[in-house]
Amino acid sequence: MKNPNKNRVFRFNRRIRGQTDYNQRLRFLKSNMPRLVVRKSNKNMLVQIVQYASEGDKIITSSKSRDLSSFGFKINSGNISAAYLTGYLVGKKALKKGFKEECIVDLGLAKVFSGSRLFAAVKGVVDAGIKVRVSDSVFPAEDRINGSHLKAKDSEKVIQSTKKAIEGMK
Repeated sequence: MKNPNKNRVFRFNRRIRGQTDYNQRLRFLKSNMPRLVVRKSNKNMLVQIVQYASEGDKIITSSKSRDLSSFGFKINSGNISAAYLTGYLVGKKALKKGFKEECIVDLGLAKVFSGSRLFAAVKGVVDAGIKVRVSDSVFPAEDRINGSHLKAKDSEKVIQSTKKAIEGMK
C-alpha cells in the first residue's frame, strides 16, 4: 500500500524529531538578549554566543572542546575541566570582539542538574568576564574544575597552563 503522507512536509518537523522546543525558543527570543548556547556530546562540548536576527541567528563566537588542543590541552575533551576551559575560551574570544552584553543561558533539551559539564562551561564564560544570568549554586566545585578528580598524570598543571595560554592568545 502506498503511503499517503510520503511527500507531506510537517510544519514543526524539528519538534516531531525531538530536536527543538519552540515554546522555550520563543521565550529566549522575546528576552531580546544574546543566548549562551551550550551543547554536549560524550566526547565534546560546543559553546556559542548567538544573537537573534530575523534572517537567521548570528553566531558572535563559537568554540568546541577539540579546539583546546591548540592551547596545549592533551587530556580527554569530554570532562568538566574541558567544558570549563571551552567556556573560558568563548568568553575571551567574545571580549576580544568587543562583546559587552549580558547573556541568557540556552541549554537546549539536555537534562539539567547542578554541577554538570553544562554549568562548568557557563562558569568558564562567567570567569572570562561575560555577564550571564545564572545562580552560583549550580556551578561545579573548584577542585573538579581544576582537574583534581582526573586520573591523567599532571592534569592540574595541564589545565592551568591551558588557561594561561587562553589568556595570552592574540
